[in-house]
Amino acid sequence: MARYATILGTGHYLPENEITNATFAEWMGAVSPKLAEVVGKFEASSGIKTRFYAPDDWATSDLAVEAGKKALEDAGISPEQVDLVLVGTDSPDYITPATSVVVQHKLGCVNAGTWDIGCACASFPTGLAQAAGMIASNPNLKYILVIGAYMMHKLADVKHDITAFFYGDGAGAAVVGVSDKPGFVSCSIKADGSYHKHWGIYSGGTYEPATVESVEAGRTKVKLLTPFPPTVNHEGWPARARECAANGGFKIEDVDFVIFTQVNVNSIKLVMENLGLPIERAHWVMDKWGYTGSACLPIAFDDARKLGKIKSGDLVLFVGSGVGYNQAATAYIMP
Repeated sequence: MARYATILGTGHYLPENEITNATFAEWMGAVSPKLAEVVGKFEASSGIKTRFYAPDDWATSDLAVEAGKKALEDAGISPEQVDLVLVGTDSPDYITPATSVVVQHKLGCVNAGTWDIGCACASFPTGLAQAAGMIASNPNLKYILVIGAYMMHKLADVKHDITAFFYGDGAGAAVVGVSDKPGFVSCSIKADGSYHKHWGIYSGGTYEPATVESVEAGRTKVKLLTPFPPTVNHEGWPARARECAANGGFKIEDVDFVIFTQVNVNSIKLVMENLGLPIERAHWVMDKWGYTGSACLPIAFDDARKLGKIKSGDLVLFVGSGVGYNQAATAYIMP
């Protein structure tokens, strides 16, 4: 009998501490009146109106666990049944060990192996592709939990750095399991490491171990050093979508729904127009939850599912891009 990978359940979690644009503008106004004005410009260009922060004593793994619980409940399976836990994040609990082992322990997935996926916003579509490949090639695997989680606000100077406008905390998850009907269709994965010095946390690893001087200079915090050109997403997203379609033997017009990285609503509209797809086949959540980085695709996907926008039999395309940069697209047919 044929053995396919499909998405059996999803879930997402947002913390309760809301930081509105008005609050963020107050923070920036204390630094400079000009920065306060930029908040309004960022809202107009991105569509972001608010964001949510986790409690100070939480780590990224805590967000991941909450989303994982909801996805497991939606799929109707217990933590003990999970064979693999894959966690995509670029705001890990530690440099080492992996955040996925912390999630495995906290969630009670005692029989599962784990690994982290470090592709920023491309992590979730990458994880969906990895899960499908593991199920296809390992008959002993039945359930894989794929989680995207993000707590970048704790690694940013939120009250002084205007770029922190974008960062919201959250997590989303999906259970990928075995099916006798096709689920996973294809993927497209590409990177361009020439952008690795544009946006990141550049002190605290082996390139520059953390020192008193680097901490005081703010180099252990996330920084945007050089803006990415708009073409990275505006050309990269359509390219990944079309390559995914070519790899899967379907046409772009066959796609019923697209989930993109949730950083800019205008980018989503431009790319949907580029692809020739009606905007109704896309979904965005940055207006109500901010940019949740590695978590934004699974959060938007679960929200669209729960709103009834995605139905059984739909061909769904996940297109993500993250700092570095990494880009990935993955196509699934919904069960």
